[in-house]
Amino acid sequence: MYRSVIAAADARKLKFAVGGGLAAATYCGQWRDTKDLDLYTAEPDREQLVELLTSLGFVDYFDQNSYDRKWIYRSWKDGTIIDVIWSMANRRASVDDRWLNGPEVEIDGRMIHLLAPEEMIWNKLYVLQHDRCDWPDVLTVLYSIGSELDWRHLLNRLGEDASLLAGLLSVFAWLCPVHARSFPRWLWAELGVREPRSASTHTPGHRADLLDSRAWFGPVADPARHVHNSDSQTGVDQC
Repeated sequence: MYRSVIAAADARKLKFAVGGGLAAATYCGQWRDTKDLDLYTAEPDREQLVELLTSLGFVDYFDQNSYDRKWIYRSWKDGTIIDVIWSMANRRASVDDRWLNGPEVEIDGRMIHLLAPEEMIWNKLYVLQHDRCDWPDVLTVLYSIGSELDWRHLLNRLGEDASLLAGLLSVFAWLCPVHARSFPRWLWAELGVREPRSASTHTPGHRADLLDSRAWFGPVADPARHVHNSDSQTGVDQC
């Protein structure tokens, strides 16, 4: 069903990018099940995607489970949810062309854009709620592609909210100090975060276990990188 919607949107030359769990899984190289498909688009173009979903038999999910319609349209069909998103949930920023020009991936012979990683991180930094937090996802993204990010662009996007990124990077430097040292030195200085030092007696896997004993951190779940400790929890030799 996801493929049919993506193919129909691409055939109509609608401008969108795939985000959410599918984008994160692609950036991290680790498959994860996802409960929905997130299609990002600029606000002026959202109605075209909504009309497309309606033509394919999807209906507004609002009648089953109400939601905030100011930034998202949730559609449903036969148990499948597809979201059209044009703004951050907190309305801090709206989707523009930079969001939609992430790397391309091939899906059934079609080249489709992913949500740009810098914008994905920017968006997820604000999801720090009592019952939901997206920081664990971002920590895994940083491990996978952090050295490739356009950090200057991300800082420009954040503006006065750069302290959120400083907080995230402080956690990442504690969790994965060796890998964090691949990030630009100027970044740590500009954010006022102590530059990461060499790993301590704790491996990153053990540090991840201090936060949650389940395998939430991407490298911990990577069989090429992990060992099992005496408590049968997963650890990482180096990070």
